[in-house]
Amino acid sequence: MARGITRWTPGTDPVRDRLSRLFEHAFGDVYTGTEESEDVASRSWMPAVDIAESDDALTLFAELPGLTKDDVEITLEDNVLAIKGERTFDREQTKESYHRIERAYGAFHRSFHLPSNVRPDKVEARFEHGVLRIDIPKQEEAKPRKIEIA
Repeated sequence: MARGITRWTPGTDPVRDRLSRLFEHAFGDVYTGTEESEDVASRSWMPAVDIAESDDALTLFAELPGLTKDDVEITLEDNVLAIKGERTFDREQTKESYHRIERAYGAFHRSFHLPSNVRPDKVEARFEHGVLRIDIPKQEEAKPRKIEIA
């Protein structure tokens, strides 16, 4: 007796749909990226950071969408550069009015140990289009130089 081939199509398998709902309910953010009972304001997040190096300086770029320069604090102590701030959830809109919340909110703190060949007194920071840029110049003796042959 030959067996017929059945093709599964999304949304038509009640057992699979039920299992999906059970996994979503049981594992929340692990399974789907969300969790119904999670308090949005308490989520932690860590902004992405790129660090580039040139002959003259180190440059740090931190993605901070939705923040302003007033939301961010930068400190430099004992060659440790620290960036901290907070992205707050707008409490004016209730959680029930959202269908999905994937952006993380809350306080963040990033710190970076800088090499000893930088000039901490010459660090400059700019904030533009949601990206924080920190330029950290190198000391003169750390910069590469060309040596002429006699």
